[in-house]
Amino acid sequence: MDEPVLIDHLNARAPAFIKILGGTIVAVDPEEPSCTFEFTIGTDFCHSIDVVQGGFITAMLDAAMTHAVFSSIEGITGVSSLEIKTSYLEPTRAGRLRARGRILKSSYKIAFLEGQLYNEDGLLTATASSVAKLARKA
Repeated sequence: MDEPVLIDHLNARAPAFIKILGGTIVAVDPEEPSCTFEFTIGTDFCHSIDVVQGGFITAMLDAAMTHAVFSSIEGITGVSSLEIKTSYLEPTRAGRLRARGRILKSSYKIAFLEGQLYNEDGLLTATASSVAKLARKA
């Protein structure tokens, strides 16, 4: 599947929480393998006026990391996080954010993933690493 078709396919099947967070896949690279989302986050997802709550930051990073798997490995039906570690490097403020996830290494059942979250100015505000269990078509 070519990249624009794959992006449309994944965006059409995105879970509701991604749409609630204003998320859209804007790029995939099956060769790297990676997936990039843009999120438009309003202050409804914030504490301290405009600082995005950490759980939403982790959700955006998790979405990018798991979609790197869906966009790069044939026959995947589910990606279940076994462990996620998020590091908050800077305050992430409401606005347009870019989350990039990629596969570091994968086997038949397990994938090691990493993600980065950037603000509108390109500043890296958070990173994540994850270990995920892969489900495949029978």
